[in-house]
Amino acid sequence: MGRLLDELRVIWPGLLVSLIVAAAASFLSEHYNAPLMLFALLLGMAINFLGEHPTCAPGIAFASRTVLRIGVALLGLRITLSQIAELGWQPVVLVVVAVVSTVAFSMAAAKAMGFNKLFGLLTGGATAICGASAALALSAALPAHPEKERATLFTVIGVSTLSTVAMILYPMVVQAFALDASRAGMFLGGTIHDVAQVVGAGYGMSHETGDTATVVKLMRVAMLVPVIVVAALFGRASSGGANGAARPPLLPGFAVAFLGLVLLNSVGWIPPVVQSGGNHVSLWCLATAIGAIGVKTQLRELVDVGIRPVLLMVSETVFLAVLVLLILYLET
Repeated sequence: MGRLLDELRVIWPGLLVSLIVAAAASFLSEHYNAPLMLFALLLGMAINFLGEHPTCAPGIAFASRTVLRIGVALLGLRITLSQIAELGWQPVVLVVVAVVSTVAFSMAAAKAMGFNKLFGLLTGGATAICGASAALALSAALPAHPEKERATLFTVIGVSTLSTVAMILYPMVVQAFALDASRAGMFLGGTIHDVAQVVGAGYGMSHETGDTATVVKLMRVAMLVPVIVVAALFGRASSGGANGAARPPLLPGFAVAFLGLVLLNSVGWIPPVVQSGGNHVSLWCLATAIGAIGVKTQLRELVDVGIRPVLLMVSETVFLAVLVLLILYLET
């Protein structure tokens, strides 16, 4: 209990800042009939000077990671297996083709630009699967290299920044191409890098779009397992053996919890009152997490890395978006 209280003392200032951002965003969203998640993101970015403040930083990090995972896990209360079945086989094909093609394109593009192909695997895996989480997991699977930490840091910053940009721009793409709610969810879930921004963009448009986007996104998260196996194989081929560093779980715990709640909800074991309460808690968790991510966003950190790595990640992002749009149109 004493340890828990000590941790609460450390995180409460930053967590309180994130909650205030979520409350302000909720107020503005209700009064101006605009997306809650977008307001939370923009309000958070407006006070990003707090992101590096020693008093607030631990709580903001807690909100952007732990609170986010709780919010995403609770989204399982909104989804059942019958809803997933109604999506058909298209999302599975879309995810597999998009992930494999994007990783292959990234490795080829990295080699063409003079980078190590493993850097392409790192950035491509982060772009194609689940953003910063994939970057960290893949980095742990790759062999030790003097530039690995720098490459990993750049990838995390780059993919998080591009994911934030995509959260704002991709709903406009959805409208420009007149995608219905289901295809909009498949596009957003199949292209935006991080889970938080997928949720923000999807539920910012509609509940149906958000549900579809979340399911498709978690399909991409599941692809982390085979891609990490590929990374380990490439690592052994290039270094003669894997390093002994501890590796993160192959499948994030929040994804397992999400799927568990989906199963429980599908068999009717969760009462409606619990579903309703869980949905409200989930919404507040996600708004709080999005606000914290906005506070943490430091775009100036990308200035020092040069233009070629930026062009590589932008090209990967554009490739993935165009490919998913093409697949959606071929399936119709």
